[in-house]
Amino acid sequence: MRAMVGERSEEGFAALTLESGARGGLEAVFVPEAGMVCCSLRHRGEELLGLRGGLRAYVERRSTMGIPFLHPWANRLGADRFEVGGRQVDLTLPGLPLKRDAAGLPIHGLLGAALGWQVERHAELGPGGVLAASFDFAAFPHLLEAFPFPHLVGIEATLFEGSLEIATSLTASGDVAVPVSFGFHPYLRLPGVPRAEWVLEAPVRERLVLDGSGLPTGDREPVAIEPGPLGARTFDDAFLAPPPGTALALIGPDRRIELRLDRGYPYTQIYAPPDDDTIALEPMTAPTDALVSGGPELTFVPPGETFTATFSISVL
Repeated sequence: MRAMVGERSEEGFAALTLESGARGGLEAVFVPEAGMVCCSLRHRGEELLGLRGGLRAYVERRSTMGIPFLHPWANRLGADRFEVGGRQVDLTLPGLPLKRDAAGLPIHGLLGAALGWQVERHAELGPGGVLAASFDFAAFPHLLEAFPFPHLVGIEATLFEGSLEIATSLTASGDVAVPVSFGFHPYLRLPGVPRAEWVLEAPVRERLVLDGSGLPTGDREPVAIEPGPLGARTFDDAFLAPPPGTALALIGPDRRIELRLDRGYPYTQIYAPPDDDTIALEPMTAPTDALVSGGPELTFVPPGETFTATFSISVL
């Protein structure tokens, strides 16, 4: 009988695999030494993720691909220095693993392709598998100096019956409450189908208005994205997420990819650039720039307590 978990090399990096034989076969590949990024999700042997510049470019330049974990913030921030939760964040400190957008704003957090993840479990689970790993933020002085909130992050990925579930926990390990603003950027694609023919279903009803820098203005507006082929449409928009368990979907002639924000993700961003055959359907625990702008949308985890968020990708 074929093993549902395994090990292999991806672009020279040690990778761990999860596999399910159900529904034609689904395989996920994670690289703990590169920020626990999911660098491949294959269905019937075909790649469903936008690999963009590849794993090595992600490690060397933080050029996102696959399903990267973005923490302690997703998307961009409007400032390098600011106060949140009564503490000063300083992203100008030398040596930070920080990426900036074209306008110079800090983007995608501090753990992109980070070393330091500890694998705690990698095992078969029925006709699938589970992979769990943790990252102790407080064990890295240069990170803690910039973002002074001791905490432990855990990621548990479960592959079972044609669905990949990723549960992320944040435990406040010090004596201060920790703000929650992480997210993921699953870059999805339909192999063998022209981008213009991808059918998008996005049952969102409220858009967060963004300024020219991609930061929320504080205004919101009703919106409806009619299901249909992507065509020449592009997106780089923020939304209030649909109700938990409601699917955002990418549909082709012989495959339907569903992403569900199952728990803890009240916001989402849709990113579909004109020059890249991929679309990102992004789970977000807080709006873009929430660490800087604050407000009731920003959740804090009290000392000793844990916040957990879960999303899943299913292939039908």
